[in-house]
Amino acid sequence: MIEDGTTPVKEGPQADESRWRFGNQKLSSGDFNTAMVHFYRGEVTRSNMWRTRLDATTNWAVVTTGAALTFSFGGPENTPIAIQIVSCLVLLFLFIEARRYRYYELWAMRVRLMETNYFARMLTPPYSPDPDWSERLVRTLQRPAFPISLLEALGRRYRRNYAPVFLVLAFSWIIKIFLHPQPATSISEFVTRADIGPIDGALIIGTGIAFNVALLLLGLFTVGLRDSSGEVFAKTPRLFDRIRAATREAFEIDLAAITPGNWSHKKQLAYIVSDHFDAISKPLMKSLDRGVTLLRGTGMYSGAEHGVMMVVVQGKEVEHLKRIVYDADPSAFVIITAAQDVLGEGWRPLDT
Repeated sequence: MIEDGTTPVKEGPQADESRWRFGNQKLSSGDFNTAMVHFYRGEVTRSNMWRTRLDATTNWAVVTTGAALTFSFGGPENTPIAIQIVSCLVLLFLFIEARRYRYYELWAMRVRLMETNYFARMLTPPYSPDPDWSERLVRTLQRPAFPISLLEALGRRYRRNYAPVFLVLAFSWIIKIFLHPQPATSISEFVTRADIGPIDGALIIGTGIAFNVALLLLGLFTVGLRDSSGEVFAKTPRLFDRIRAATREAFEIDLAAITPGNWSHKKQLAYIVSDHFDAISKPLMKSLDRGVTLLRGTGMYSGAEHGVMMVVVQGKEVEHLKRIVYDADPSAFVIITAAQDVLGEGWRPLDT
């Protein structure tokens, strides 16, 4: 008997088709498949609904921008402050859309989980679902958590939808200040026209530049964040990949190490196969401030004994680990695997 009241039916020649019992009800394999189909359809509907809500906030931003520009350029006497107010409103819409996008990603993740680990696996040898897929799905049901960070959501929605809107607002404000009521004849006149009451125009212009530069940096430095499961990413090299390769070759600097793509706090387990135990483990323990476990293993190809070091790292620490290993033993092997969770002293308590 399982604690939740579910009783698995024993397998064997005398066993019937039922696999699970809950109360007095039996759940056969056919019932299970039917339940999964309905669950899948429900999650698809839910993700589509939230995708539609994403389009709604984008529409709000576009309509509001159009109304502000129509008013501002409707006459020379109309104030350009409307454009600045709408810029703040569009920023609010961006935050609302990023929040909705995180919810959408939660439902899309469940859909992709069933598609890739259940349905797709049933169509390819050995024609059986991934053994861990159900546990991963259960975790998202029992303890729902956003699969992507707010930073990734903001950056992606900005790049996909809001960057053109903010650029149009910025250039429209500049044109409005320059043209109305008469074309400006000097820079000082242009700056004076940017005044808002007692606030100096230079301060207004500087704030606007800082505002748009911050948004551009947000879009640029979140390119490497790709925890989303509901998006289709291009497989061809992107501009950022080309820039990263160029800087690595010219300056021996890996841009990925200084972008938020490596600021992830997801735990990873690193296996290091090398005979230089001390040269690798000591700098690792000193820099990461955590222990390194040494195992002994035998290479089946060479028959030689080697040491296998294990250490838990986070996304931002992987590049650092590789540099330490390479400096100590260029012929070493490093294997990085995703860790579902790390429990114990220094991490999450075992009783959580």
